[in-house]
Amino acid sequence: MRRLFPVTDQTSASPRDPADLADREWSLDELAEAYAYPELAADGHWLRANMVSTLDGAAQHDGRSQPISGETDMRIFGTLRALADVVVVGAETVRQEGYRPARAREAFAARRAASGQGPAPAIAVVTASLDLDFSLPLFTSPLVPTLVVTGAAAPAARVAEAVGAGAEVVVAGEGAGVDTARAVRELAARGLRRQLTEGGPRLLGQFVAADALDELCLTISPMLAAGGAQRIAGGPSVTVPHRLAPACVLEEAGFLFTSYRRI
Repeated sequence: MRRLFPVTDQTSASPRDPADLADREWSLDELAEAYAYPELAADGHWLRANMVSTLDGAAQHDGRSQPISGETDMRIFGTLRALADVVVVGAETVRQEGYRPARAREAFAARRAASGQGPAPAIAVVTASLDLDFSLPLFTSPLVPTLVVTGAAAPAARVAEAVGAGAEVVVAGEGAGVDTARAVRELAARGLRRQLTEGGPRLLGQFVAADALDELCLTISPMLAAGGAQRIAGGPSVTVPHRLAPACVLEEAGFLFTSYRRI
């Protein structure tokens, strides 16, 4: 892996030096430093998204992101999870990707303990209908209780089923749907301030429309998919496109691992 941006002593030395051009596998500590959350104010929170896209803009292939991903992308995926307090995900993505509870990872145990975090991030599922299988391990055997984020008018029977399965229900909307900006605040109020969303595209689009997204970590996969696959963000458009600033660009085997932050 090579760092392309920001320019450091790794990228500014003479390109004639073969050592500067050689790829090497970064340690998990190096990845954690590259993707560290910014320092937050006492009442602050930070929502970052982690998505992957092909060169022609496909966020999925056959309904899943795995076919357009790669080994290093998955290492970064695991690192981003290990740094977060909570992983926020849409119900459709939970169903399609077969979500399981986040696991504790020894490589990040000391870092999480020093940051006052538990052994693993919580998973927060955003859903209006609560059309979820509450017998899955995501709900029955997580290290920390899974959160179900929904609206005040969500089906009462499904809410009761979620609670019975051990999930914590977070109300973030007055109707059946979820106010995504409020969801960010409600999670932060529970101490879950370092937030990571893994989509899907519909949920990410809602965060963008609500101007709730602080950072986008986007892997650009060196693949072409064609077809009618979704982009990384869908749903309603914004009045004026949101401008972000590049924070980091890494490269390995043709994959670009980028991070853009709110200006």
